[in-house]
Amino acid sequence: MKEHNLAQVNIAKRLAPMDDPIMQDFVNNLDKINAIADSADGFVWRMQDEDKELGAKVFEDDTLLINMSVWKNLESLFEYTYNSGHIEVFKRKKEWFSKMKMMHMAFWYIPKGYEPTFQDAKDRLDYLNKHGDTPYAFSFKSKFTAKDSINYTPIS
Repeated sequence: MKEHNLAQVNIAKRLAPMDDPIMQDFVNNLDKINAIADSADGFVWRMQDEDKELGAKVFEDDTLLINMSVWKNLESLFEYTYNSGHIEVFKRKKEWFSKMKMMHMAFWYIPKGYEPTFQDAKDRLDYLNKHGDTPYAFSFKSKFTAKDSINYTPIS
């Protein structure tokens, strides 16, 4: 079987423009959070800040912040998300972002070396919101494997 990594997307609807004082603490922590991710065990790739405006166009909402990254596996992403310095900022998300009624995070497997696109991310998040956790798009609630993903046929 071909080797795979785990791709993830998470979106957040900001409460104000990025240059608004409300968002200042979040903006001030971005470099720190990115550095923690970049040095985390299992980290492979992340979307760079200069690419994020294109994401708002694909998602058709310029108030969304879109983050995509690739990890060696689900465990390494979980460790970064909940057991690193990332958690300090993550716990404060209500200060900067509104609560979303839909799923705002999705995971899926990709061939090693592939960099996910914004369209990939939107498709997986839309699928998760329509069908719930499946091997095609899932959340931390499910522990699907790359093998599960390869053998799964998405519902139309």
